[in-house]
Amino acid sequence: QVQLVESGGGSVQAGGSLRLTCTASRFTYIMAWFRQGIENEREWVASVYIGGRSTYVADSVKGRFTIGEDNMKNTIYLEMNSLKPEDTAMYYCAADLDSGLRYTQRSRYNFWGQGTQVTVSS
Repeated sequence: QVQLVESGGGSVQAGGSLRLTCTASRFTYIMAWFRQGIENEREWVASVYIGGRSTYVADSVKGRFTIGEDNMKNTIYLEMNSLKPEDTAMYYCAADLDSGLRYTQRSRYNFWGQGTQVTVSS
């Protein structure tokens, strides 16, 4: 089993920035961020392959969000800049022990955090 703990959510005005972090209880091959707004399905935001440092970011946030490995062990971050009201959502950290692809698919991840709320006001 892998436990994931997210932090860093909050409220910010449009154009502002937030940094989310997620710490896993053990090594995982891949970690990711998904988000779910009210009345929306949970959508993929970004993924990082741990150690290999390959990163992938959804087109909807490309150029504004950056995913990466934190200096702390088994920890990743999501740096969110130029935030928009449509970025408002619960952000979930996900992870898996499988090193395969399909990094955008929700079903690919077996471990999930409790989520951290991000609210962007106009």
